[in-house]
Amino acid sequence: MEIGVHLVNFSYPGGVAAIAPTLAAAGRAAEEAGIDNLSVMDHYLQMEGAGLGEPDAPMLEGYTTLGFLAAHTTGVRLQLLVTGATYRHPALLAKIVSTVDVLSGGRAVLGLGAAWYEREHAAYGVPFPPVAERFERLEETLRIVRQMWSDDDGPFEGRHYRLAETVNSPQPLTRPHPPIMIGGGGEKKTLRLVAKYADACNLFAGPHSAPEQVKAKLDILAVHCEREGTDYGRIRKTVTWSDAITPDAAGGAELAERLAAYAALGVTAVHLMPGLAEPVAFLRGVGEHVTGPVHAL
Repeated sequence: MEIGVHLVNFSYPGGVAAIAPTLAAAGRAAEEAGIDNLSVMDHYLQMEGAGLGEPDAPMLEGYTTLGFLAAHTTGVRLQLLVTGATYRHPALLAKIVSTVDVLSGGRAVLGLGAAWYEREHAAYGVPFPPVAERFERLEETLRIVRQMWSDDDGPFEGRHYRLAETVNSPQPLTRPHPPIMIGGGGEKKTLRLVAKYADACNLFAGPHSAPEQVKAKLDILAVHCEREGTDYGRIRKTVTWSDAITPDAAGGAELAERLAAYAALGVTAVHLMPGLAEPVAFLRGVGEHVTGPVHAL
């Protein structure tokens, strides 16, 4: 099972001046630890009620951060977990991810979701449509991104987006395109979009989403794949671990034991969150105590 680390906190000792050197060190630590994927959130404000600080706590723009991490890493894949479809125009999003892929040597992943954090939309004056429209926009975003990453540079005509051209130069290094991951477990809409457009799904796992609950979601994904004519085995099954972990020998062994049930379901990657822990020390601990037993699953 592959390991990702999802950085969710930028409040470091030393204040704002410490953010860049801490992230640079985190990139180096991720490489040394054998981490497969390094991700950050896509938010304008820190998430209220998540135990990570108030909405006015430091929050970096996601894709700028990935560009910085690309310069401080050489092998780890880079993504946002996940991009809200409302945050950027779809064609611009395709261009941004293409840029990250080119500058990282082909290591970009596009994570996408329908968006949910209404407060930050209101704060920045970004439209926050009703949920049904957000999913319509998500599907059109998926269609536009895939067209931008293809040989078709013609127009796109949708209900919410109309493009006269879909020229995208340079194209991503990753061919046929960077992997597309859709986050969320919505059974009627989200998992259908995974089956129709994506290369990977991302579900929550841990104390509030046991293996049998993840299995139920994957069973529904399999039904959608059959309806869409998609090979279910081609979809990578990934989870974000919602429980805190202690990156020491005991914590690594316990995590591997708990993840074995998810591996048996076909889950091939887990994203761990350090929470408020200092990220460099967390990554080093993961490399020393967690990577081995989890990679062995």
